[in-house]
Amino acid sequence: MDLLYKLLLYIHVLSVIVSIGPFFILLPISKKMHLVGKEELDAYLGTFRFVVRLTMHSGHVLVISGILLVMSGPWTWDTSWIIMTLLILFCSLFFLARAFSPKLRKFQEKGTNKEELAVKLQRTTWIYIILLITMLWFMVVKPALWA
Repeated sequence: MDLLYKLLLYIHVLSVIVSIGPFFILLPISKKMHLVGKEELDAYLGTFRFVVRLTMHSGHVLVISGILLVMSGPWTWDTSWIIMTLLILFCSLFFLARAFSPKLRKFQEKGTNKEELAVKLQRTTWIYIILLITMLWFMVVKPALWA
């Protein structure tokens, strides 16, 4: 393995960590969001927005480094685990676009059931974590689903 490939692989793995890790911080925060006052809620919402933005940008690095790894590595675009990873990636992009921002905006609306919204936000966070971990599984295990 040449140095450039190793560097790309390192960047790719690091971007996976940055894409998944911060979401685990959001789980305990989402449990408390309906119990706090406005100042604390604003801080929690800011944390959520930051994590979503951070993971979005690390996702860009993840995709670019993944493309470069496929182009310079031993795999082809029709490899089953790459196709499945890309399929889940596109699903997660649509999910991320609709999952967090609308719910976070509703927290600041008057008359919103914050407890119900916090439960939805926690469920959304878990769904996104599961999507990301599923992609990670495909990238690590590299299963041959078809020939």
